[in-house]
Amino acid sequence: MLALFDTIWILPILVLLFGVTIFIHELGHYLTARWLGLVVEVFSIGFGPSIWEKKVKGIRYKIGCIPFGGYVALPQLDPSGMSHIQGGDGEEEGTPLPKVAPWRKIIVSVAGAVGNMLLAILIAWIVFWIGIPAGPSERSSVVGFVAPESAAYAGGLRIGDEVLSVNETAVRSWRDVQMEVALNQDVVLSTRGAGAEAPREISLPTGRGFLGEQSLVGVTGCNLCQVLQVAPNMSAAAAGMQAGDLITAFDGVPVWSRGHLSQLVGERQGRTVMVTVEREGEEGRETLELSVTPAFDVETDKARIGIVFNTMAVEHDTVIHPRPMEQIRTHSSAIVRVLRALVTPKQAKAASQAVGGPVAIMISYWAIVKTSIMLAVWFTGFLNVNLAMLNLLPIPVLDGGHIVFSLWEMIFRKPVSPKFVNALVNVFAILLIGVMIVLSVRDLDRLTSLGGRVRKLFPDKPVATNVVESVVAPGASEEAPSTNAPPE
Repeated sequence: MLALFDTIWILPILVLLFGVTIFIHELGHYLTARWLGLVVEVFSIGFGPSIWEKKVKGIRYKIGCIPFGGYVALPQLDPSGMSHIQGGDGEEEGTPLPKVAPWRKIIVSVAGAVGNMLLAILIAWIVFWIGIPAGPSERSSVVGFVAPESAAYAGGLRIGDEVLSVNETAVRSWRDVQMEVALNQDVVLSTRGAGAEAPREISLPTGRGFLGEQSLVGVTGCNLCQVLQVAPNMSAAAAGMQAGDLITAFDGVPVWSRGHLSQLVGERQGRTVMVTVEREGEEGRETLELSVTPAFDVETDKARIGIVFNTMAVEHDTVIHPRPMEQIRTHSSAIVRVLRALVTPKQAKAASQAVGGPVAIMISYWAIVKTSIMLAVWFTGFLNVNLAMLNLLPIPVLDGGHIVFSLWEMIFRKPVSPKFVNALVNVFAILLIGVMIVLSVRDLDRLTSLGGRVRKLFPDKPVATNVVESVVAPGASEEAPSTNAPPE
């Protein structure tokens, strides 16, 4: 029932935030088309058959049953009839429409991206004024955990080391580290150990992360060890630990991350030690010392004290105010780096594994909304910048394709053959739909237990059950909430 309640209140927020992004994009096309005198047949949010529609002054306004997108049917701009592919009404052609100057077509085509960029700038200012909660990985590039059996540990990387650059690209947060690592098969880290004056370089291979992206296997940034649940009849419950407690030290050792705490617990199995927690009380935050004894748990096959981590914990009292243009620059540079990597032979394979589809976006949204509404607003700004830039790529079926056709008409003084445009748009529409289907299937395999259930039908192949554990969100830790939050 609690999970159902979470979904019920989150869904309207998801629909609103994602819907505003699509609406603003299509509104940009619609307003400029009306301003420049183009004929508008349909203004649709969503694709496919309509669940609501109304015709006003010859324009059909509708909401499609497929929420991932929208379109404005402009027959003078799109004589190929793309609205039929997008879920148009398939009405017969009427009287011939007057020709439209190429420069007008270009303005209308660009207007959708301009709308998204203006919304992203507005969101950036809202985020700057109000602020967003931050976690350790948002504020620093310090290593929070290194698995002892990992290549990184063998290479000399240790907990507490600060990563200064990745492949000579300066990084300021663990988000930056993740982005640079995700685009490369091998990396050179410039690091500085705690108390060290001179940096040193560590060459490391990257491996497949949980989402299929390249990552430093066995390495995470700093994150918060906040208690989500306390298991009954275990040491933490006996000590009086409560949900919401923040574990800051274990047996006198400062805790850098959840992985670090798990390691400390395993090393002290059977020993009674003191754990330091911070708890919100009626008179503010207080620090407590609790006595726990890690014990081996047969079910999880490791030592535990009996807690479940809140993997989306952020420090709500630690709010950051990133400058608006810094946000836009960060959003833009992220997509530019991915696009550049996709066309770079040495990086293409790694970059393609890091790309998520509609399912990944929705799961990311769900995880972020549950953590913080302001983080979800920030993520909406990120999506708007991405939507604007991707739509301007010179690919038929996207706005950039219409711009290319209009430039051709402007240069050669005659439009591209409608039949040729129709064939090209149809081919790329099919390719785009195919890519979205492939990405969605891959997302479901990586982010849900669906892949494991399917593979159970083929016992000759290894079975792997996936849970949602990794969504990149500002201020949140590397691990997103899952139905099975990691126990300790």
